[in-house]
Amino acid sequence: MRIVYHLGAHFTDEERLLKCLGRNRDLLAQHSIVVANPKRYRSLLRETAIRLKGAAATIEEQALILEQIMEEDRADRLILSWESFMSLPAWVLKDKLYPSAGERTRAFAQIFPQIEAEFHLGLRNPATFLPLLYDRLKPASYGEFLAGADPFALRWSDVVEQILDANPDAPLTVWCDEDTPLIWPEVLQAVSGLPEGTPLEGEEDLVASLMSGEGLTRMNTYIAGHPPQTVLQRRKIVSAFLDKFALPERIELEFEMPGWTEDMVEDLTALYEEDVARIAAMPEVTFLHP
Repeated sequence: MRIVYHLGAHFTDEERLLKCLGRNRDLLAQHSIVVANPKRYRSLLRETAIRLKGAAATIEEQALILEQIMEEDRADRLILSWESFMSLPAWVLKDKLYPSAGERTRAFAQIFPQIEAEFHLGLRNPATFLPLLYDRLKPASYGEFLAGADPFALRWSDVVEQILDANPDAPLTVWCDEDTPLIWPEVLQAVSGLPEGTPLEGEEDLVASLMSGEGLTRMNTYIAGHPPQTVLQRRKIVSAFLDKFALPERIELEFEMPGWTEDMVEDLTALYEEDVARIAAMPEVTFLHP
């Protein structure tokens, strides 16, 4: 058995993954894959991790917890998803991004020390991630929000290295949230573990939410008449139709932060792109490219 932890991050998923996989429970069950109901594990695992304080759970404890999480008798692959696995929102930013990511992912994995762990993580440009976090927390001041952190020094690669160092034997798959409309079927396949090319009900819903009805109809008609033979061909088709038919209000989101300028946003974005390239080059990471 393997337990798959979808770690978020915050503001990269909004439960889309769970909703889509949940619509395909029967198909997943045919492959002995279980998508657990989050109400059955989020509070339970957090409370257990706090109680264990990083220690490994006993065989008896593991069996009892699995019984509470799973309705099924067995599974080869159990999928757990929670944007706060690495941190609750209030502690996302303390000197750096997700300073406890390594410790927390290790603590959750130690609840099931005899079961293989697998991690999946979506990243987001700090230029849009920080304004969303600011809006979520509603701090008294910008200085209080930063909590000693320098926006220009925040690196997702630090988060990734923490996870790898704390869980050296666990596979880690990473992608950029900005690329998700183009690679969503590949994200679903990576997390679910289904054979490559297995179609899922609802896997086009994300693209559909970003595109006009006319554009979606035209794209589906085109794909029906010219079925893509490779993943790359599909991405090129989706990209072309998004370029022409994307809804501006869904694509061109506006964010505001105290004291930020357009130049600052551009500089943060450039640093993010450099950081992503660094992560993609890590041999321990499976990176999903658009």
